[in-house]
Amino acid sequence: MEDFFQQKPADTLSDAPLSTRMRPESLEEYVGQTHILGPGKLLRRAIEADRISSLILFGPPGTGKTTLAKVIAGATRSKFESLSGVESNVADIRRVVAQAAQRRTNSVRTILFIDEIHRFNKAQQDVLLPEVESGVVRLIGATTQNPFFSINSALISRSQVFELRPLEEADLLVLIHRALADSDRGLGKQKTIIEPEAAAFLAKLADGDARKCLNALESAALTTAPSEDGSVKIDLAAVQESIQRKAVVYDGTGDAHYDTISAFIKSIRGSDPDAAIYWLAKMLHAGEEVRFITRRLVICASEDIGLADSNALVVAQAAAQAVEFIGLPESNLLLAHATLYLATAPKSNSATMAIGKASAEVREGRTLAVPEHLRDGHYKGSERLGHGKGYLYSHDFAGSYVPQAYLPEGRRYFEPTENGLEKRIKERLEYWRAIFEESQKAGS
Repeated sequence: MEDFFQQKPADTLSDAPLSTRMRPESLEEYVGQTHILGPGKLLRRAIEADRISSLILFGPPGTGKTTLAKVIAGATRSKFESLSGVESNVADIRRVVAQAAQRRTNSVRTILFIDEIHRFNKAQQDVLLPEVESGVVRLIGATTQNPFFSINSALISRSQVFELRPLEEADLLVLIHRALADSDRGLGKQKTIIEPEAAAFLAKLADGDARKCLNALESAALTTAPSEDGSVKIDLAAVQESIQRKAVVYDGTGDAHYDTISAFIKSIRGSDPDAAIYWLAKMLHAGEEVRFITRRLVICASEDIGLADSNALVVAQAAAQAVEFIGLPESNLLLAHATLYLATAPKSNSATMAIGKASAEVREGRTLAVPEHLRDGHYKGSERLGHGKGYLYSHDFAGSYVPQAYLPEGRRYFEPTENGLEKRIKERLEYWRAIFEESQKAGS
């Protein structure tokens, strides 16, 4: 019978990229993703017990999705079949499934790996459902997109979903030194040495991407002239040249888009101007839509700063209008101005809480009728209905305030803080509320 489990395809060819040649061949060799593959973790236990169901692996490029799928196939002694969400069609799926069904009669299981599965349309994903359901194939889909947004919910419900994270710098250093020491698949035959400073720099700028890290290492090794003793010594300059400018991992419509704006707003809310300006710089560098940023600033000005500094809304709105007039790249300065103002402003979410409480009562509670004295009394016949009768005009009284009920029931939604200018509002409101309570007692 064909040996499905010991095949060594292009992964080990000498002209394949270093990142391909150095793919781990077992779970023990796999580096990183300890949150799902550490001792005792669900996925590791399932692999070791050969109880793998269909999986969806999602995460940034270079985090080991394809590698993990191949490791699982080897560990479970399954035939590994691979399709591409970009190039494959329904006919390709049916062909692979038919072959898998034939193997199954010989007690050989098939893992169908689909790279960029989010590129499959709904019809293509639907074709997989009965085969996944019946167990003809065990599907492992890989995607850089959040699968809950991009993959058929029926397919998601039949799969376990695991998120792969960017590798830590320590993980990348392990891969670098492993590649340098490996004489069969790596750079060990040519006695390649890397300076610690260069290795640390490479691990940092690879941005959690093992593929980028190893391919840059190979580029540095191949373009560095050997020393007199025949060894290749990679210094910091060689690494800087090979990896070039750091690329920002950013998808304008995916997780990076939402995660970065989330970090931006949370940094402003948390009064950390340094973090806020960094996330702003990342978004601008990645080409984020400026209007999207300014809309979030305007919302944040009321949601998180509010009455503690009402000028924050003025600054945010002015920035939103000014960037339309100025345009890039100078509008970066306006966005930085607004960001730093909001990040360093006193914070209050009293407006957010007030509208939230009131909206909940309107939505869930009994609707309150407008009191007679507050109803419109300007039209003919309103007096006969008693509308507006007994209303007290505030400006007729000292301080433009007179105690008067404006709700048929005593309810409070706005509770000002003592932050920033809101402290003065709180003092004023407490004064008015005390007068109102005294008037209520006197009238009872």
